[in-house]
Amino acid sequence: MTTARAPLSVAAAMDRAVTLAANGPAYGPNPRVGCVILGAEGAELGEGWHRGAGTPHAEVAAIADARARGVDVRGGTAVVTLEPCAHTGRTGPCVDALTQAGIAAVTYAVADPGNASGGGATVLEERGIPATLMEHAGASALTHRWLTAMRLGRPYVIAKWAATLDGRMAAADGTSVWITGPEAREHAHGVRAEVDAIAVGTGTVLIDDPQLSARAGGEDAAHQPLRVVIGHRDTSGRRVWRDPNVLGVASHDPRDVLAALWEREVRAVVVEGGPTVLSAFLREGLVDEVHAYIAPVLLGAGPSVVDDLGIGTMKDALRGEHVNFQPLGADTLVIAHLSRGF
Repeated sequence: MTTARAPLSVAAAMDRAVTLAANGPAYGPNPRVGCVILGAEGAELGEGWHRGAGTPHAEVAAIADARARGVDVRGGTAVVTLEPCAHTGRTGPCVDALTQAGIAAVTYAVADPGNASGGGATVLEERGIPATLMEHAGASALTHRWLTAMRLGRPYVIAKWAATLDGRMAAADGTSVWITGPEAREHAHGVRAEVDAIAVGTGTVLIDDPQLSARAGGEDAAHQPLRVVIGHRDTSGRRVWRDPNVLGVASHDPRDVLAALWEREVRAVVVEGGPTVLSAFLREGLVDEVHAYIAPVLLGAGPSVVDDLGIGTMKDALRGEHVNFQPLGADTLVIAHLSRGF
């Protein structure tokens, strides 16, 4: 006896696939992907999502789900949020799994830009399996950071800071605990739990001795991002070195930092400052997204969030796009994306 689910249109199946994809981890070298397999007249035969590096991809999970319920997927349509991969990594090519399962057609929402993993639609077409692109805003949003990283060949960079209304990152005596309130700090810990790495300069480590951990709700998150210390000064003995999940990059060049992280399969990093490090990334055009936590506080003196960026006139100012505002207690989070030209 089969247990195929209620009929779905391809559009509804894509909506479902996006919902499934969101179950996967936001961190890691792989994107979040969901898949729904449809049979005759829109019967849902199986569904699945990618649960993280080294686990079956969404298409394979959906095929397995169908088989576990006694459903034959031959002649079915795979509706997947990302173009099926065409290479062998930690797992085999999804195009092969789909072909061997007898899938007759594929609809996908986002093209894979990877040099190795991309091209799956072409492979499927060559095998007589139509592969149709059907764009979906939800699928694009889920894969935005990963897609940007793959296109640029470097990690997606989020520049994060907490500042006063007059743009100060700390008081004149160097103190910065706490500029923002508990709600803003809780949100920042949630962001940390969804990225692969957190980067700060040696100055921040020496002055603040931060843990650089993800502690949403006051408890250590299951996923802890790689802690990254940028610079030449000795920071041994500080809390960032408490276990092996840390990387020191003895350079002041942000490109060296990103190259080292790319080798570690980091796809998204939060750069948390201070001003010297933040300014270096901004100056080199290496920031993709800004998270600015603004507190209703005035200091009048103290270090500014960023140093000189080499901008001499307003027409050259860095301006955010797709800006969002989120109240967090007494504070406000401003999220802005910086244009990458694609």
